[in-house]
Amino acid sequence: MKPDDIRQAVTAAHKRIAPLVLETPLRRSDYLSRLVNAEVLCKLENVQITGSFKARGAASSLSLLSAAERQRGVVTASSGNHGAAVAAMLSRLGGRGIVYVPTNAPRVKVEAIRAYGVEVRFHSEDSGECEVAALDYAKSSRLTYVSPYDDPDVIAGQGTIGAEIERQTGAVDHLFVSVGGGGLTSGIAGYLKAGNPKLRVWGVSPLNDHSMRLSAAAGHAVPHFEASITLSDGTAGTVQPGAITIPLCRALVDDWPLVSEDEIASAMRAYIGHENQLIEGAAGVAIAGLINAAAREPETFRSTKIALIICGGRIDPEKLITVLKGEAP
Repeated sequence: MKPDDIRQAVTAAHKRIAPLVLETPLRRSDYLSRLVNAEVLCKLENVQITGSFKARGAASSLSLLSAAERQRGVVTASSGNHGAAVAAMLSRLGGRGIVYVPTNAPRVKVEAIRAYGVEVRFHSEDSGECEVAALDYAKSSRLTYVSPYDDPDVIAGQGTIGAEIERQTGAVDHLFVSVGGGGLTSGIAGYLKAGNPKLRVWGVSPLNDHSMRLSAAAGHAVPHFEASITLSDGTAGTVQPGAITIPLCRALVDDWPLVSEDEIASAMRAYIGHENQLIEGAAGVAIAGLINAAAREPETFRSTKIALIICGGRIDPEKLITVLKGEAP
């Protein structure tokens, strides 16, 4: 998929999912704008249905299935947010679902999935391994598998964020986005770069777990064997071999900053305090990436317009308390 192809797919998805999701605010952060001497506009997907951008991709993919396919059953894998999004869309469109989640998935996200009456199955501690198990089960049971990122329709759904940003503010100079499986990054960057090739895309990942960064550099799936626990559970886990997001991220992302757990926690505290918005670790990654990059090369951002994706807001209360108290992540 080239940027023009993504833009066309996003335009179609935007019309299709409009009745199912919210158009989220694009809000200027005075705090971040002052900090980096730029206009920083935050796309608030933390106030999206189910608390994350994932509702868009799930709506895009599930709305293309027949009622019979949805009723027979949908299977997916998720670290939490995608599962809740699939469950929510099944409740709106009709259908049954099974969500495979890691054994260490945040409790608040598991509860969000179950609240919609969808079955949760725990498997492994790695979301990538959950994907393999879910796909195998879907094939053996002849059910429809909905990937959290390795699906053109899911990518198109996530890309509707880019369509809204463009309509809400016009062209931007920089895009900061947290990278997990790459569906969000591919959709937004593909859409926006088709209209503005000069856009500089910053794909930010946790130092502790950055499989897509390694995979994009290599041109094929590379597990992060030294991965460890991160506050950014929404981006954690390995990328599936052959995922279409690998070449897309390789082509569309210009810079790949890594941020530490201390930087993520500090960014979360600052944003929550200044903006009065609850965010999760994955959103903190993008904020930390901007702060980090601006400290290293301040002239790059001076007097520019920056779009920053606040990708989600679901976080376990215990983890939030630890972050706000400034204790070790």
